Amino acid sequence: MPHPRVLCLGEVLFDCLADQLGGSSDGGASLTLEEVESWTPYPGGAPANVACALVKLDTPAGFIGCVGQDKRGDDLVELLQEVGVDSTGVQRHPTAPTRQVYVLRSQSGDREFAGFGEQDTTEFADAYLQASHLPKELFVTADFLVLGTLEMAYPETREAIAKALELAEQYDVKILLDVNWRPMFWPDPNQAQPLIQELIKRVDFVKLSEEEAQWLFGTADAGAITYRLASVEGVLVTGGENGCSYCLSENEGHLPAFSVDVVDTTGAGDAFVAGFLHQVCQQGIKSLSDAETAKSVVKYASAVGALTTTKPGAIASQPTASEVEAFLSGQQNVPG
Repeated sequence: MPHPRVLCLGEVLFDCLADQLGGSSDGGASLTLEEVESWTPYPGGAPANVACALVKLDTPAGFIGCVGQDKRGDDLVELLQEVGVDSTGVQRHPTAPTRQVYVLRSQSGDREFAGFGEQDTTEFADAYLQASHLPKELFVTADFLVLGTLEMAYPETREAIAKALELAEQYDVKILLDVNWRPMFWPDPNQAQPLIQELIKRVDFVKLSEEEAQWLFGTADAGAITYRLASVEGVLVTGGENGCSYCLSENEGHLPAFSVDVVDTTGAGDAFVAGFLHQVCQQGIKSLSDAETAKSVVKYASAVGALTTTKPGAIASQPTASEVEAFLSGQQNVPG
C-alpha cells in the first residue's frame, strides 16, 4: 500500500438512516425518532468518509481515530481496509463502544441528526483518541491532514488533535478543516465556537456550509472570510442546491450546484472535500493561483459531492474517478 498522501483524523461510526422518509408537503422531516419503524446502518463519520472517497478517486489516504473492541468497530476497520484506506492510525478502546448516530431523512433526501439512542455523547470510543499513540511516521510522508471539529468536544481527543497539529507543522503537512458543526456531539455546545475559532487560526484551508459560515463569521462570502482570517490559503463554502463559493489564492468565484436526483445528502460535503484534495494532490497547491484551474478544481469537487447524493449512505455512494470524469463529460452544457 502506498504511503497516504492525506491523513483524516476524527470519527468513524455507523449512521443509522431511517427507512421511512418524512412526509410533509415541503419535504421536511415530519417523523420523530420514536415514529421510525426501522433503521439501516451505513458506515460514516466525516473524516472516514473523506478518506474512503479519496481512495476511490485514487489518492492514497489514511484514517486516524478510535473505535471500540466490539463488532461495530471490527466491521468499520474491515471496511476501511477493504476500501484501501491505511488503518495504521486506528486505536481500539477496551470498554467504550463504537459510536452510532440516528439520522432522519426528509422526502427530498435532506438529513437531520436525531441522537445516539440511550448513550451519552461522551461515552463512545472516538472520544478517547490518545495523543501518545498517533503514528508519527504517517505525518512524515503526508501532504495533507484533514480535521473536523466534532472531536474538539472531548478533552482527550482534543489533546490528540493538538498533537496532530504539532506533527503537521513539524513535517510541513497542509491542514484542511471541515467545520462540520453538530451541536448534539458537544456536552456543552457553548464551548464550540471559541475552540473552533482558535483551531481555524492553525489551518491552511477551511471548508464550511453556508450555515456554519454565518454562525462563525456572519457571512457566507468565501472571499470575505478569507480576508478576515488572513492566515488561510483558501476558503470553500458549500450551500447544497445553492452551489458553492470559493476563494483560493485570491481567486474568488461561485459555482451553481449540479442537477441530480437526490436520494440522501449524508456525506456529500465530505465527498466534496475529497474531490478538492484529490485535485490539489494531482495538480499542486500552486496551481490554485491560476483562476481557471481553481475553478475547475472546485467544479470537480462539486461533481464528487453531487454524485454522492444519488445513493443512500455516505461511503457506499461515493464515486470512482472514472465515474466523476464521465459525469463531468456529460455536463458540458451546465453553466460554470
